[in-house]
Formats: sequence, structure tokens, C-alpha cells
Amino acid sequence: MMVLKGLPTAGPSWSGFLLLLVSFLSLIDFTFSENQQYIQTTNNAGETLYLADDRKPALYTGNFGDCLGSSLINVTRFDAAYYQDNMTVLFHLEGNTNLANDSIMMYIGVFAYGESRFDLTFNPCNAQIYSLCPMNRSVPISADGIIPVDQSDVAGIPPIALSIPDFEGQAILRLFSNATETEIGCYSAVVTNGATFSHPSSVGTVLGIFTAVALVASFATAVYGHHIPTMRTHYAHSLSIFVVFAVFHHIFFTGALSMNWPSVLAAWWSNFAWSAGMIYSERMQNSINQLIGSNGGNTSIVGAASDGASANNLGGGYQISQIYKREIAHSIYRRYTESEEDRWDLIRSRAWEGLIASRRYASFHIGKRELANSSDGYNWYGSPIKPGLPIPGNFSGFAGTLSEQGIPASNAFMTGFLWFLILVILISSSVVAFKWILEGLSRKNLIKPERLAHFRTHWLAYTAQAALRAMFIGFFMMMLLTTFEFAYKGSAGVTAIAALVFAIFFVGMFGVAGYACCYRLRLGHYEWVHDRLHFEKTRCFGFIPWYGLELESRRSEKSEQRASSGSLPWRRIHYVDEDPQRLEVHQDEDYIRKFGWLAARFRRTKWWFFSAWLVYEFVRACFYGAAAGQPLTQVFGLLVVEILALIAIVVLKPFEGARLNALMVYLLGFSKVATVALSAAFDERFNLARITTTAIGIVIIVIQGILTIVLLIAIAVGAISSYMSVTRNHEDFRPRKWANIRQRYFAHLEKIAPDVPPPPPPPPEEPKGPYFNVVSVRRENKIEDEDEDFIGSVHDPLGSRISVAGTVSGPNTARASRANSLRSHHDNSVPFGARLHRASWSTRDFQSFNESNRNSRLDYSNRNSRIWSSSGLPPKTSDGSLRESEMRRARTPKNAEGGLDIRKSRHGKEREDVLNERESEDQEPYSSE
Repeated sequence: MMVLKGLPTAGPSWSGFLLLLVSFLSLIDFTFSENQQYIQTTNNAGETLYLADDRKPALYTGNFGDCLGSSLINVTRFDAAYYQDNMTVLFHLEGNTNLANDSIMMYIGVFAYGESRFDLTFNPCNAQIYSLCPMNRSVPISADGIIPVDQSDVAGIPPIALSIPDFEGQAILRLFSNATETEIGCYSAVVTNGATFSHPSSVGTVLGIFTAVALVASFATAVYGHHIPTMRTHYAHSLSIFVVFAVFHHIFFTGALSMNWPSVLAAWWSNFAWSAGMIYSERMQNSINQLIGSNGGNTSIVGAASDGASANNLGGGYQISQIYKREIAHSIYRRYTESEEDRWDLIRSRAWEGLIASRRYASFHIGKRELANSSDGYNWYGSPIKPGLPIPGNFSGFAGTLSEQGIPASNAFMTGFLWFLILVILISSSVVAFKWILEGLSRKNLIKPERLAHFRTHWLAYTAQAALRAMFIGFFMMMLLTTFEFAYKGSAGVTAIAALVFAIFFVGMFGVAGYACCYRLRLGHYEWVHDRLHFEKTRCFGFIPWYGLELESRRSEKSEQRASSGSLPWRRIHYVDEDPQRLEVHQDEDYIRKFGWLAARFRRTKWWFFSAWLVYEFVRACFYGAAAGQPLTQVFGLLVVEILALIAIVVLKPFEGARLNALMVYLLGFSKVATVALSAAFDERFNLARITTTAIGIVIIVIQGILTIVLLIAIAVGAISSYMSVTRNHEDFRPRKWANIRQRYFAHLEKIAPDVPPPPPPPPEEPKGPYFNVVSVRRENKIEDEDEDFIGSVHDPLGSRISVAGTVSGPNTARASRANSLRSHHDNSVPFGARLHRASWSTRDFQSFNESNRNSRLDYSNRNSRIWSSSGLPPKTSDGSLRESEMRRARTPKNAEGGLDIRKSRHGKEREDVLNERESEDQEPYSSE
């Protein structure tokens, strides 16, 4: 009896349940191990390994297609897999033929990044593929086999190929008739390692969710409120859904250029296919195929190798003489026509005892049984591609980009157009449904009756403008798809529909844009005025010397002008408004109601930019679509257009919102220029190595990936700012810690909305008088103040009158006598101003010096008090300084004779300060200036 220790004893029922659960789990594990099959092999170290029979190969083939166009063999299954762990190649072949009786030769080649990595030519009879020996219409073709390979056979496959995303490789099967020595069948399958950038179900879903958030946030700011100019301001600063689709369309439709794209780019772009309406639906594609009929167009016109067309140069082509070369035939004969015992010895030498024991891999010849498939656990194979798709592994042109979605190039226009119609219907019906939901909630008193009153009153106008806005956003996409259909030369019926759609979008959108401009400008006229174009010195990115362009009329409006290196005569169109009192475009409620869906997001002075954007998008669409099949024309024409557009948009900065300018002006513009410039390397005429083109493709993915990440961040930030906008009338804003951010955001809107240049800085004020005023004079104690004789001479009223004034009176210029001069009594043995002292001192001298010093201090204190009192200055404090309040009441002398007299030398430097005392106390006191 089993005893379960450590478990709580809950009675017999608990123990019985545990025993039942353990028995059930053991049964499940036993069932799995019973169905799981293993093969035994030996590695290079001689160790025995057991490998799962349904393990994932290192490399395996996917979908396959006909590369001959008139193959006499209909192959319904062709796949191969390379297992690195036991160095084998497994292949399966299934099909049928209408040939009565023919012996054939088979060729299997593996190509990676444009170079041959593995090839094998053999006779199926010698390889014991008896359904092809000989080939007969009455015997279905069914073959599989295991081919042991050496390290030398796979030395051409780089190790990185087993892990790099979207490994670029092809496996080609060619069949040759021995009777005619001609090719009678060719099939090509894409080779992959399972790693890929293509995740439309996950990445596309995330992008779709962010797009929906941007759509809801933009719509919320458009319908909330009742004051139209305020509503327009908040709507202009929400993230535009127009910008979101502009980014997505730029990324995906780059693949419309007729270049030989690397597989990594086609896989990356598949994540954005939904934004262009390239969504695969079996029923929709079948309906379009019925409309198109047999005329599916020519895929090679747009630069792709189509399925069912002859591609003799695929994989570098072949030479029939090499296939039937005597030496090759002899080696094939020796390799595959040995005795059965020798053949089994060869297999055993590859450590295939386990494979032989497995019923699936019993031998190379195939019995009457089905090939391994997904029901057996083997999922590493593809299926035949749909008609109209390019050969698998070929991603040239728009057809190669669309092949990731399984949509033929002939169906591209109708697929995008039908999904666009569905989108417009969904948007319009959603607006109508939202209106009636609000009405129902109002009837039930779940919302206030005045909630969103403006929207509920003008819901029909909102519905119509939502549909027109969708057409404005999808203008580039529809122009590209229609012009691509014209260049593709497909079905006449589809071409007629494309022409009708082209006319509706072209005439409709340009007509509405022209009417919107005329409606605003109808009360004025244009003048052709003279101007000058200046070349100004500036710095790009703050440190690179550069030159900018500026008109003279705009230079005069700026407070600070850059240095001009030259100018040219120029002319410009100037609009003169005949009604100067008319409201600005963003204050005109009538214009906003009618054309706000076009002009609301642009600056006040650039409200007309929507018309220029339509022209720009149409020119781009023509290069992408109408010039399909002419890669160099597309690339270099677009490069010029994108550079000019980038310069113009950087100068204009048309969007009112800072986030929109950052995305559309800088990031999106740079991405367009960089992507188109790098795409030129993919033209086949440049013949770059495929590994190099793959590296360039990774660079493009990095650029577009950064743009996408910034867009998603902007959507998240835009959702927060839109939430602040629709709660602008709420007193209690949540979360409260964002209240200051909201206030700054609203202040920013009020500052940006008028779109006026900042006022020039005020000119510096000129000084109205002297730069300083002497408001007080204070004399600090010096060392000389300890000398009684010096103090007596300084404060002696007659001391300052000693002069030589009498000697300079009159016109006599002769040198004055020094008889009465102070300097004449001065001993020249000591410097001027020095005093003579005794050379030695006795004790009596020290005592008399100390007594006289004490007496002089008393006399100095009394005399100093009399002097400060006679001068009108406040007395000093105990610390020898003036109080701040008393200093403010100090006076400066009114005439030049009193106060501080500053004498300067010949060089203007200050030489000495002399404090002149008043001779009498009845002179004027100090006064302040």
C-alpha cells in the first residue's frame, strides 16, 4: 500500500483522488512517449544520440512554384530539409505527369544569398525512386529520401545562415528528359530557418491598437466643446491620424519600387500591409480573380519573376552539357549503381541504423504509402503558390512585396480599393452610431442633455467630413494603386474601374482643396511684387557652417538679422486682403465648420498647406505607380522630390502642433530621403552581393523602426494631451499630480495658437546720468593715526594752505624759487615723507614715549569728535563704522572745495585722495544728489 507522507489526512476520498490523478498523468505521458519516434545517430565524438523524429530542421523549404512555365510534370509537393545535427538532407516529391514513358535526370540545387551552396545531379532509377523510373502517366509520382552529406558539401553555407532572420535562399528542382536532353520541369521553393521579421498577426495588431487610440483621441478633441476656435486649437494639437497613416504608407509603399529587395525588407513591410488595405481574404481574392479572368497581367513588367513563366537564369541558370557530361554521368553511375549491399554499407557508414529501423526512413525507394505530413508531426514544408504570385524567394518589385500577403500584383488595386470602401463605411457608420448612442443615453438621463450639444446638432456635417477626411488620408494610396494598375496592364474591367476611381479622387480632392482656398481668398487679390533672396550664413545642427535662404521682406520683420553673403533679385506672390477687419482663418467659425477638416491642423499663416500636400503626394504616387518597371527613374526622381519637399517643409514648419512638426517635418522627411537613397543599391544593374544588400536592408529597417517607435510614443503622449483637452472644463482634474502639467500645456496652446512672431527684445536703456553717486564718505583708521604729529598736521586748518600759488601768478614762466617750499627743507638722505628717528633707545625714552602716546590718544579722541561734529557727518559707532540708516542721511558736498577731492595723473590714473577740511563751521553742509 502506498503511503503519502507530508500530506494532510483527509480521508479515503482524498487519497483516491490523488491516485486517480497520478494514474491519469502517467497515462498521458505514456501515450506521448508511445507516439513519439526517435532516431539513433552518432556524432563526431563517437557518442550515440537519440534525436526526435519531428524535430525542427536547421534549414527547410517553404512554398514552391513553377519556374519553367510549361513544365510537363505537375508537382504538388516539393520540400527539402537540412538537419545539422546528423548532417542529412531529407526531401519529398509528389506529383503526376502526362508523359507516356520517359526516363529523366534530376537536379537539386540550394542557393543562399545569390550563390550556389549545394547541388546534386542524379538518376532517380539509381536512387531507387521507382515512381520516376521510368516516369509514366499511370503511376503517380511519390518519392522521399535521405541524402547524407559531408562537411565539404555544406561548407558553403555560413553558420550565420542558421540563425539570421529571413534567410535568403532557394531550393531548385530541375527535371531533364534523357530522350531529348531538355528541361521538362522546374520548381523553386524558398529556404528559411524559421526566424523572420514578419509577424503581421502580432506586430500588425499592436500597430492597429495604437492607431485606434490615435483615432479616438483625435475624434474626441474634434467633438468636445461649443466654442469653435477653442475646439480647433485643441484638435490641432492632438496627434493626427493623417500623420499615423502617412508614416505607415511611407514604410509599406517603399516596396512598390521596382527593386530586387532582400527578403528581410519584404518580411518587415508585411507588418504594415494592413494600413494600405493589403489584407488577405480568400473569398475576396476569389471574387477578384473571377472579375479579372484569365488576363492576370505580366508580373515581369513590374520587375518580378512570375510563377508559371520561364526563368532559365534562376539560380544562375544551367548548362545542359554539364548535366549530361560523361564524367558526371560516370560518377553518378558509380555512386548510385553499386550493388544493394554496397548501398546499405554506405548508409550504415553514416550511422543510419536508427533511420533504417524507423518505418518512415526504411529505404530510399518509396512504397505505396503517403508521404510524411502534418498529421505525422512533420510540419516543415510548404504548398504550391497561388497563380499570379512571383516565384518563392524572389522579392522583386511591388509583386515581391505583396507576395508576403499572398496577394497577386494583378489584385493589388481591387484589394486596396475594396478595403478602403469598407473603412469609409465603418467610419461613417461609427459617427452616426455615436450620435444615436448619445441621444439614447440622454433620453435615459445617463448624461446631461447639453453634453456634446454641438456635435449632436451638426452630426451630419461631422459624418460627411469624416468620409472626406478618410479620402484625404487615402489619397496617396489610391493614386499609387490606380497608376500601378495602369502600368501593370491587367484586365480591361479592372483598368476601367481604376480609371474611374482615379478621376473621382483626383478631381474630387483637388476640386475640394481649390474651393477651400478660393472660399478664403475670394475677398482679396494677388500681386506680383519684387523682392530679394538673401543667402544668410548660419549653422546646421548648431556647429556645421551652412547657408540659409531668406527673403528681404521677411528679413525686415526680424529684430536680429543674420549676415548676408549675397542676394539675388526675386519675385513673389503677395496676397492683399481687401477687408483688413476680417477675422483670421482660425477665428473664422464659418470657415472652420466647412473646411476645418482640411486646414485646422496647420498654422495660421500656413493654413493653405493642405493643397501643397496634395500636389506633393500626387507626384510621389506617380513615381511609385506609373513608373513601375523603371527602377532608376523611380529612385532618382523620388530622391529629387523628397529632398526638395524636405527643404520646403523644414522652412515652412506647417503644423501648429510641435509633435506633428517633429514627426512630419524632421523624422518622416529624413526617413523618406534616406530610404529612397539606400534603395538605389538594390537595382540589379549595380550587381551588389546579396549579403551586402541584406546589410543595407537592415539599415533601412533600423531607420523605419526608429520612426515607428517615435510615432507610437507620440500617440501615447497625444492620448494624454487629448485627455487634458476634453477635461479642460473640469475643476477636479485627475490625477491631481498632472494639474501643473495641464496648466503649462494650456498656456502653451494659448501662446502657439496666434502664430505671431515673438516681440523683439526691448532696446537697452541708456544711462540717464552718472553711473554712480557718492552718497556718503567714511574714513577708516590708518596706521598714521597713531602718530600725534601726523594727526596734528592733517587736521591743522593752515596745513592745507601751504602752496606755491604766489610763484605761479602772472605770465612769467620762469622756474619758481624753492626757498619757501616744503621740499626745500626736506633732507635728501631719506625718502620724501619719511621721518627721522633716533638710532637707539634707552629705558627713559621708552617710558616717555608711552606717556606721550597715552596723552596723544586722549587728545586724538577729543579732537576727532570735534572734527566729525563740525563736518556734519554722523558719529561713528563703537566698532568704527557708520550705521546703515545714518549713511543714507549723509550728504555730498555741493561745491568743488569740500568733500572728497580726487586728483589724477597725466595718464588718467588715480594718484592720491586728499581730504580737505572746512576752514570754518559756518560753511554749507553736505547734501545728496
